[in-house]
Amino acid sequence: MAVDYVARSAARTRRREASDVTALVRRLDWILLGSVGVLVGYGLWAIAGITRHDVPGNAHYYVVRQGAYVAVGVVGLLIALLIDPAWYARRWRLVFGGAVFAIAIVFAQGAVRGSKRWLDLGFFRFQPSEFGKVLFVVALAGFLAERSRKLDETRTVLQAVGLACIPIFLVFVQPDVGTAMVYAAAFAAILFVAGVRWLHLGVLVAVAVFVVTTVLWIAPAGGVHILKPYQVDRLTGFFHPNSDPADATYNIVQSKNAIGAGQLNGRGVDGATQTTLHFLPEHHTDFVFASLSEERGFVGASILLGLYLLVVWRGLRVIALARDPFSAIVAGGIVFALLFQIFVNVGMTMGIAPITGIPAPFLSVGGSSMIANLAGVGILLGIHVRARGSRR
Repeated sequence: MAVDYVARSAARTRRREASDVTALVRRLDWILLGSVGVLVGYGLWAIAGITRHDVPGNAHYYVVRQGAYVAVGVVGLLIALLIDPAWYARRWRLVFGGAVFAIAIVFAQGAVRGSKRWLDLGFFRFQPSEFGKVLFVVALAGFLAERSRKLDETRTVLQAVGLACIPIFLVFVQPDVGTAMVYAAAFAAILFVAGVRWLHLGVLVAVAVFVVTTVLWIAPAGGVHILKPYQVDRLTGFFHPNSDPADATYNIVQSKNAIGAGQLNGRGVDGATQTTLHFLPEHHTDFVFASLSEERGFVGASILLGLYLLVVWRGLRVIALARDPFSAIVAGGIVFALLFQIFVNVGMTMGIAPITGIPAPFLSVGGSSMIANLAGVGILLGIHVRARGSRR
């Protein structure tokens, strides 16, 4: 009898687990998942053409490596999907501490190209600040959701600002101004979705403007130079694009030439001289959109932007469907951070935004960005699944 009881109990457990998995699959936002899948595939196809001539004798070097990053990212997406967002909400302090530690530990490593942004594990070199974008959003959302009834209090907002400033400052001094801007943009979205008073938001915007003014003009006028010389050159090149095309503004001039040369249908892989002859620096990372535009033209660039738009739209829908404030805040932070990266990366290749080194999501070659973005999508899908489940 005991054996039969155990067998029946085990069978019921298996049926319940199978039912849970079936329900999870049925509640997925298949449009979001499918659009991200198409976007990643389109990015791999684009990288295959953009980097075909980069490594002599190995035309598929970068696309194979990027494919491996995608595989790891898919695993991260599945893990994030299976974790209930409530788990993060209860452990936001641990998440925040882990993110700050990972970002800070890079200062113990040697500088790479004048910056301390990477951790080298031997078999994999990654950028903790990329993963920190997602962890930052989760941690701050947990803090604000925990104090949802005190959001009107100035003390709560100041505490949130104090917490946010820690990782933002650490990223800024690496130095990585672009990623620090992404953190700041995500924090602004977090405060907005959480429901912070407009007065507090206005004061924070005014403070942010004052800080930027101080860094760019007031401090340098007083002999204190906060930015690195190459960062100053980038800003000078942005405001005066024709001042020094052979040096400080070389990248943006070549980027504009590549985009314009693509015209409607593009030059193709072999005809894209800006890319294949390496006139355009960083054509597979920072300026990958310019290379795509040169090879595939307006049509190819429009397909990419359309896929981006579809992903952002479905992400905004997740915010509206979220079952609780924490989930809504997390979704808002992730989606706006993604939108900000798209805008700045595409904008800097066309000269409407300063060069900051922000990668194009799901397109630029790089493991940290790809894995972190796919994990973020996994969290969005997890929020959507639980939202539909709670409504049922």
